[in-house]
Amino acid sequence: MSQQNSNSNNNIPVSEVYWSLVAKADKKFSKIRDLPYYQRNRYDTYFYKVFKVYTQLWKFQQENRQKLVEAGLKRWEIGDIASRIGQLYFGQYMRTSEASYLSESYIFYEAVLTREYFKDGMFQDVNLSSKQLRFLARFLTVCLVLNRRDMVYQLVNQLKMLLDECKRAFQETDFKEWKLVVQEIVKFLKADPAFMNIRPLRYSVVLDLHPDCLPQVVEAKRKLRLRDALLCSYHPNEVKYSELTLDTFRILQCLEWEPSGSFYQTGGFPPSGVGTGIGQNGAPGPSRVNYSQDISDPTLPPNPRKSILYRPSVTNFLAVLATNCEELPHDGVLLIYLSATGSSQNSSSPSHGSGRSCMSRGGDLEATSTSSLNFEFEIANPISAKWNCLNDQSSCLYIGSRSSGGLSGIYPCDLLPFTRRPLFLVIDSDSSKAFTALSGSEKGESVAMLLSPAISLPISTVDSVRQPSGSSFTSFLTIPLQAFLLMLGFTGSDIDMDMYGKADKLLSSSLNEWGLLLAASGNLNPVWAQTLGDPFLRRLILRFVFCRTVLALYAPTFNKTEFLPECIPSLPDAFLPTSDTCQRTVSQLADTFGATSKFNFSKDTMLSDNRSEEN
Repeated sequence: MSQQNSNSNNNIPVSEVYWSLVAKADKKFSKIRDLPYYQRNRYDTYFYKVFKVYTQLWKFQQENRQKLVEAGLKRWEIGDIASRIGQLYFGQYMRTSEASYLSESYIFYEAVLTREYFKDGMFQDVNLSSKQLRFLARFLTVCLVLNRRDMVYQLVNQLKMLLDECKRAFQETDFKEWKLVVQEIVKFLKADPAFMNIRPLRYSVVLDLHPDCLPQVVEAKRKLRLRDALLCSYHPNEVKYSELTLDTFRILQCLEWEPSGSFYQTGGFPPSGVGTGIGQNGAPGPSRVNYSQDISDPTLPPNPRKSILYRPSVTNFLAVLATNCEELPHDGVLLIYLSATGSSQNSSSPSHGSGRSCMSRGGDLEATSTSSLNFEFEIANPISAKWNCLNDQSSCLYIGSRSSGGLSGIYPCDLLPFTRRPLFLVIDSDSSKAFTALSGSEKGESVAMLLSPAISLPISTVDSVRQPSGSSFTSFLTIPLQAFLLMLGFTGSDIDMDMYGKADKLLSSSLNEWGLLLAASGNLNPVWAQTLGDPFLRRLILRFVFCRTVLALYAPTFNKTEFLPECIPSLPDAFLPTSDTCQRTVSQLADTFGATSKFNFSKDTMLSDNRSEEN
C-alpha cells in the first residue's frame, strides 16, 4: 500500500508539489507574522512548524531548480522564499534575543542581495519594485542591530537609487512613504555616526570584565540575573528608523553580549551588492560565511530576552509587562526602560534630543568657582503625598500621542501590581522623579530605580547643523565616554584616537574600581546588592554613578538639582559626587581633554591631582 502511495506521489508533477508547498508555507507565514513578540513560550511551536515548512520548500526548490524553472519559476519567487526565511529568523530573534537567529537572518538577506533575485523585470512591474524596496528596508534593520555599518551604508545608497529609478519608471505611483523611509534612515545615521560606535555598545568580554570575574557582593542575600527587559520609547519627532528609536536601539545593544571578536573583524566579509554578478546562475541557497560562528560564544550565558514597544496603547504595554512578569524565572529580574515625555512639560526643559543648547554652549563655559559642593541628592516624598504622586496627572508619561489622553499615559501606580516581582526601572523623562513614589509602596519586592534629570542636556553631534543624538541620560548609560565628550562640545573629528583610547582605558579601570568598592561595601542596600552580580545591571549602575558625578560637577549644571539624575534606593555615600573617588575620575578625564576649567572640583581633588602630576 505504501509503495502505491509512493508511486502516486512520484507521478505528481514537480511544479504542483512545489506550488502546494508554497501555498502551505504562505498560510503558516501569514499566521506567525501577526503573532505578538511577547508570550514567547506560547508561540515557539508556531515558529518551528512554519520554519519546518520553509526548510522543506527551500530544499525542494534547490533539488528541483531546473525542472521548476522550465515550468515557469521566476528568480524573484526564489528570492521571495529566501527573504521570508530571513524575516522568520529576525522575528524569532526579536522574540528570544538569541544572536544566532539574527546571524541567520543576515545570511539569507545577504544571499538575496548578492544574487539579485528581484532584478529581472523590476522596472516593468511596480509590485516587484515594491518587493525590492521592502526587502532593502528590512535588511537595513537587521544590519543596524547587527552593527554591520558598512552594509548599512551600501543598502542606503541602493535604496536611494532604486527609489529614484522607481519614480522615473512608475510616474503615476506615489512613493511618498518610501521617501520618508529614506529620510528616517539618513537622519538616524547622522545622529549615530561612527564616533558613537568606536567601542561596542554590547557587553564585550574583551573590553569588560568576564562574568566569571565579577567581584562577590558582600551584602548579597540572593543573586538575581537580568532575564527579561521591556523597552519602550516615544517622543514626538524623535530620531528613529521604522519602529526602532535611537534610544531603544542603544539600550537594546547594551543588554546583549558582543559576539566574540566580530566587532573587530567587520572587514572579513566578501564584498556584496548589486552589480557583483554573484549567483546569476541560481546557485542553491545562501553560502555560510563564518559570521554565524563568530556571533555565538558557548562560554557566555544567553542574552536577556527583550520586548521592544513603540507607541503602544497602555493596555498593550501592561499586557506585555504582565506576560513578562509571568514568564520571569525565579532568579530573574525584569528591566523596564521607559523613555517618554511627561505631563509637566517644564518650560525650561528642552525637547527630546534638541532644544536649548546648554550643552552646546557649555563647551564654552568655564567654571568660575571651586566652592564646596552643596547638593541634595535625597528627594523625600511625604507619606501623606505619596498616593497623590502615584496617581497625579502630572506624573504621567506619554508613550503615545497626547491627543489620546489617558489611553497613552503611564502612571507610577500602573507599575505597582508588578512589584511582586523584582523590577529594575530606568526612567528617562522630565517627569521621572514622580516614580520615586513607588519606593515603599511596593507589593512584595523593592524596586531598583535609575531616574533621569528633570531637565536633560541635549546630546548633539556638533557640525554645521546641530543634529540631535538622543537622550543625554540614555547616552551616559550606553556610550558614557562619547556622552561626556559631546557634552563638552567635542565631535569625533576633534578627538585624537590615541587620546580617546587613553580616556577609554581610564574610564574602564575607574568603573571596575568603583565596582570593587561597591561590592565590598558594608552598607549597600539589598536591592542593589542582589543585582550587582549581573554584568549588564552592574554596568548600568556604575555608569549612572559616572553620569551623576559629571553632571554634578559640570559648571553649567553645578548646584542645580534639576539637572541631576537620581537612584532609588540610595547608593552608599562613598559614591556621591562629593566623594574624592568619583571626583578624581572625572578630573582625570577632563584633564585628558584639556577641559578641567569646565568643572567645579573640590580643593582636595585639585590638590590630589596636582600632587599626582608632580610625581
